[in-house]
Amino acid sequence: MDGLSERENDREISAFKQLQAKLEGLFARIMPDPLLPRSILVVPSLTLDEDVLSRITGVPHYEERMLPLLMLLRLPRARLVYVTSEPLSEAIVDYYLHLLPGIPHRHARERLILLNAHDGSPQPLSEKILARPRLLHRIGEALGDPADAHMICFNVAPPERALAVRLGVPIYGCDPDLLHLGSKSGSRQVFREAGIDLPDGFEDLHTPAELADALTRLKRRHPHIAKAVVKLNEGFSGEGNALFHFGGAPAGEELIAWIEARLPDLAFEARNMDWATFSQKLAEMGGIVELFIEGAEKRSPSVQCRIEPNGQIDVISSHDQVLGGKSGQTYIGCTFPADAEYRLAIQGEGFKAAEVLARHGVIGRFGVDFISVRTPAGWRHHAIEINLRKGGTTHPFQMLQFLTGGTFDPESGTFSTVDGRQRSYFATDNLESERYRGLSPSDLIDIAVRHGIHFHGATQSGVAFHLIGALSEFGKLGMVCIAEDVDAAHALYRQTVEILDAECDP
Repeated sequence: MDGLSERENDREISAFKQLQAKLEGLFARIMPDPLLPRSILVVPSLTLDEDVLSRITGVPHYEERMLPLLMLLRLPRARLVYVTSEPLSEAIVDYYLHLLPGIPHRHARERLILLNAHDGSPQPLSEKILARPRLLHRIGEALGDPADAHMICFNVAPPERALAVRLGVPIYGCDPDLLHLGSKSGSRQVFREAGIDLPDGFEDLHTPAELADALTRLKRRHPHIAKAVVKLNEGFSGEGNALFHFGGAPAGEELIAWIEARLPDLAFEARNMDWATFSQKLAEMGGIVELFIEGAEKRSPSVQCRIEPNGQIDVISSHDQVLGGKSGQTYIGCTFPADAEYRLAIQGEGFKAAEVLARHGVIGRFGVDFISVRTPAGWRHHAIEINLRKGGTTHPFQMLQFLTGGTFDPESGTFSTVDGRQRSYFATDNLESERYRGLSPSDLIDIAVRHGIHFHGATQSGVAFHLIGALSEFGKLGMVCIAEDVDAAHALYRQTVEILDAECDP
């Protein structure tokens, strides 16, 4: 309980639930009228396993992935308080504010309060804030009347709950008591409850012996399988995944011993992961084993849903995810919308999962990921996980919404601007090259402007960048390439990469 006594922890949980009960009334009062004053606290803390996160290039700058929320300053009386571990570059802040449609830069800047902990350690941001009473006080002062305020986080864990209680503001996100529903094990349980197809497998595994037993049972159920997926419950962007290969496996009673002996040889997706670390994480957080889905033509679509404080469920987008890494399980980027052949089908499956989550009391945005395989009878979709947090598909879609003011049509699964033009995009968090190291935010913006690839309000197309702060040190950045259709969006991405490569050639 992170240093709290059982009684203190119970009081905090009770106080948080009372705060969350106010969210429905708050949203009902202020959301219909964009002219009403409101305060929004953004805490982009990645309160996840530090060891898993440390294996992601440029992860200290992932707090920037929620900067598209600066677009909320288009609401003329909104005040936005954005807290980070270390100071944000003013060049990055200016970049986002200049993207704001219809709002003078100065007007928006006066309503934006940037605060930071001056602490670049890997400790989650929320814990840094809680350890700094003066920073907490400054956040409270910046928010003003807590009756008109709410908090938005990357994910909601006990530190975010404690922060909400200390500040007296509710969080638009999932109660930490329900986070197990978004773990790899919990996702499988939700899919079963919703009647959604999922890969055969086993959950709630914590020891090598349980892992070996699950792999043995899976192989005996499916004698011809070549490999299985092993996942940590709280893995992030595929970094907690591994593959077990059954090549050469015996068929008799000696199978389980054979598997036990080969567990240290798991093919880990994360950089520098080893069996000692993986097995320790398995003991701490648990994990699953499931069938590796084979297919000559295979996709990884995702559906994003939102459960409002009043229980209303909305499907808000679909994507085809681009996966890479050693075994094709690491999130690289995404295309919006998902393929027309199946986007409505997966939206329907996502809605089923949302209904189950809503019955359990979940609110906020979340994603449901699938592995989809083309069969002679059509596409077959296997649900593989639920992310009860912001994800790699969240900020690109928010950027599209905020830049264009358009709307998503769940009946067609497409997005249209205010004047009726359809828009698609390709987005990535993982454009990375050694040659980009040393580029400053100002350099990137200058390159985009000179080559005419930056987002244009008049054409409602172009490139919007994110993770800009990771560019100079890590040679890594993200982008959302917005165009009239998916092919044009991919072409714009390729053009942007060619321009950056040419500009960085020695």
